[in-house]
Amino acid sequence: MLNRSDCRLRPMIEADADKVLSWRNQERIRTNMYTDHMITGDEHAIWVHRALADATARYLIFEWQGQPAGFVSITAIDPRQGRAVWAFYLGETTLPRGAGLAMEYLALEFAFEVLAIRKLMCEVFAFNAPVIKLHGRFGFQQEALYKAHARKNDDFVDVVGLALFCADWMENKAGLFKLGFTS
Repeated sequence: MLNRSDCRLRPMIEADADKVLSWRNQERIRTNMYTDHMITGDEHAIWVHRALADATARYLIFEWQGQPAGFVSITAIDPRQGRAVWAFYLGETTLPRGAGLAMEYLALEFAFEVLAIRKLMCEVFAFNAPVIKLHGRFGFQQEALYKAHARKNDDFVDVVGLALFCADWMENKAGLFKLGFTS
């Protein structure tokens, strides 16, 4: 468990680009992403420029004890529909137990309470059972199973579509806090 005061989310800035690229190119992260090739510096620079200018997205850095430790994206923000899509990963591997729980808690708090999202969605490769289970602990429900949806290496793999509604977040928030933080 982590102390809440040791954790925060902040907007990604251009100075984070190299750190995010180093995380993104780690094998353990690429394996669980749609874009799974080694990303070049030029390719990443183009993405960062577009990402920081995208009014329908928020890209955030998770910090633990003031140090960048992970990445959160909230994209396809649609205020009219009250929907968005999110993804995240821990970039650092030496974080204390519970860092993923804390980061997810902060990301959901930001999405629902700052951005006023009504429904937050994500897609997870079916083989990534630990992340599906983690999202389930926060109340995400499976809404879809996309069969043979994405190419990974020489195979097509299934993708699970999950969603969480703001009303469920608000109802369960206090209990969920205990998953990620100590008092």
